[in-house]
Amino acid sequence: MEHKLLLPIGKNTSDVTPAGQCGTWVKEPEWGYFTSPNYPQKYPPERECVYIIEASPRQCIDLFFDDRYSIEPSWECKFDHIEVRDGPFGFSPILGRFCGEDSPASVRSSGRYLYIKFVADGELEAIGFSARYNFTQDPEFKGLGELPPLPICEFEMSGPEGYVESLQITGEGRALPTEAVDCRWYIKAPPKSRIYMRFLEYEMHNSNECKRNFVAIYDGSSSVEHLKNKFCSTVANDIMLVSSVGVVRLWADEGSRKSKFRILFTTFHEPPCDAETFFCHSNMCINRTLVCNGIQNCVYPWDENHCKEKRKASILDTLDNTNITIITVTCGLVVILLVISVIIQVKQPRKKYIIRRDDFDPALLHPGFEPPHYELCTLRRDPSGDLTDAAMAEDYEKQNKLRRSSSKCIRDHHCGSFQGSFHGSRSNLSVRDAAVAAEPQAMPGQQSPGLPQPAAATGRRSILVMKHSYSQDGAEGYRAEEEESMVDDCPANSLHHMHHHQIHRGPSGLDHAVHRTLSNDF
Repeated sequence: MEHKLLLPIGKNTSDVTPAGQCGTWVKEPEWGYFTSPNYPQKYPPERECVYIIEASPRQCIDLFFDDRYSIEPSWECKFDHIEVRDGPFGFSPILGRFCGEDSPASVRSSGRYLYIKFVADGELEAIGFSARYNFTQDPEFKGLGELPPLPICEFEMSGPEGYVESLQITGEGRALPTEAVDCRWYIKAPPKSRIYMRFLEYEMHNSNECKRNFVAIYDGSSSVEHLKNKFCSTVANDIMLVSSVGVVRLWADEGSRKSKFRILFTTFHEPPCDAETFFCHSNMCINRTLVCNGIQNCVYPWDENHCKEKRKASILDTLDNTNITIITVTCGLVVILLVISVIIQVKQPRKKYIIRRDDFDPALLHPGFEPPHYELCTLRRDPSGDLTDAAMAEDYEKQNKLRRSSSKCIRDHHCGSFQGSFHGSRSNLSVRDAAVAAEPQAMPGQQSPGLPQPAAATGRRSILVMKHSYSQDGAEGYRAEEEESMVDDCPANSLHHMHHHQIHRGPSGLDHAVHRTLSNDF
């Protein structure tokens, strides 16, 4: 049998626990005391009592034992004993385990809670103990002074599901963002039902500092003996309560108001499940309205499995009758206008227009680029001439220079042809030169076609100069100087015949070509 006694926070009146349970407990705002059952008489056998003392925020607890003290002695106090722990739970750090005839020394808690448990077996009873306690300032908060009065911050919630979140404190105006808070949410389920809590969000501003901020879960009431779990680190676990009343508590001082949490609670009852409930495969029967609602209410997501994906509401779902009427009338007008425009286009006579251009100007076309041609110079001499003559020797030397310059021809169509053609090749030049050397002496009255007959027939020298398609303007001046020098080399009494053929520039701006023939007889 276990009896839990505590000092509720905010209760300022004295209270005496009835004799015969776990002794006497007197509670005052600043101090109190409690005793073992039947003290100073012998305590009864097979008795277990738990005393949990809770101080106000920023305070700690000092515990003292009276000199009249006697508990059955044993090795390591395995039988009758008193156990003191630094915290509100049976797994909190142990401060001491006492038995025997000697009174223990004083004990001080590190925080707001002390857990004291007295155990008696079935043999060898003694008079027991008497202990007193008082509250003192926590050394860690000594510089901050006393805590100002806390605002009243309580909420009541019910229903098959709901959310408990820290944003409700400021959202409903229960406290200012700069005030310390000690808020409680009371959750009530239907009779014979239980409560399942799942943390959706949890973050402590001062992590691992339970004196400054924590979230506590109580099962049955907000009394410290009903404390189920307390979270002040970085992780919070889901809680399954046994009773139909659950309490969520948030403590945060002025410097920890950024602490936040969000809890989803679901009420359920144990199987068998009726027609209005859904079986969660974890001994939970939840309300059928929670199935396929997009929220996991079971411990495992059985309630959200095999659910058809809900289609998101489109813009058509938000249209009312007025919007549909306006859209229909507008579309009808557009269709009518389109039909009218089609009818007009069909009935309108069509005219065919044919555009012909008889005055086509070929000069508008861009002429292609024609590569430059090289000049062909051929020296023809009469075999009857005397090669020892100085002028003939000079002509013969010029002939060799011209033949060497003909090596610049890089394609057959770049070199001129002597037999009435303006194009030839180096091989053709060699063949022609050989033909000229083997040609018999011309008759005095014979003349080349297309050239005037010279006045004297003693000897003849014919030089054919061809200039064609030079794209640079400077080339014409260069050829003019060359012709002038060639004319100056001829004797003064020679006849000069010059025939010019010009191809005038077209609109494209190409350079004209000049074909000149110079015949000097001497």
